[in-house]
Amino acid sequence: MISSYSDLLKAAQAESEPQRLLFVFCRAELPDDASAAEKAAFAKGEGGALTPVVCVDKMPDEVSDFQALVEESRQTGQAWQVVFVAAMSGRGGMAPSSDEAQQPLTMMVESVRLGHIGNYLPLDREGQAVALG
Repeated sequence: MISSYSDLLKAAQAESEPQRLLFVFCRAELPDDASAAEKAAFAKGEGGALTPVVCVDKMPDEVSDFQALVEESRQTGQAWQVVFVAAMSGRGGMAPSSDEAQQPLTMMVESVRLGHIGNYLPLDREGQAVALG
């Protein structure tokens, strides 16, 4: 069971083929047509819609520390509350290149935008898995 970023890194390193990690950082936003109850819940830090704001692919050894990833994300100027992570397997002992990751990363952004998040690990800003309901 993966419950944190460090668990994810251990699982990626245990795979038989090298992995590339895909990250989609999302900000919680309130829809324009939100009801008064939705607005009140959002004000308490609940509900809202997750909107992708930044995406990136990295090799696990490039982001061995979650706080370094958070700091790098800060440099984009985009606020975020949740990051979705997926891993991409290499072949024949070779990790996928960043170019090879572009189409899957684009598809991941679109999936998250549509709310299809079941295949991804959601992490909070501390690198802990979160349950989204």
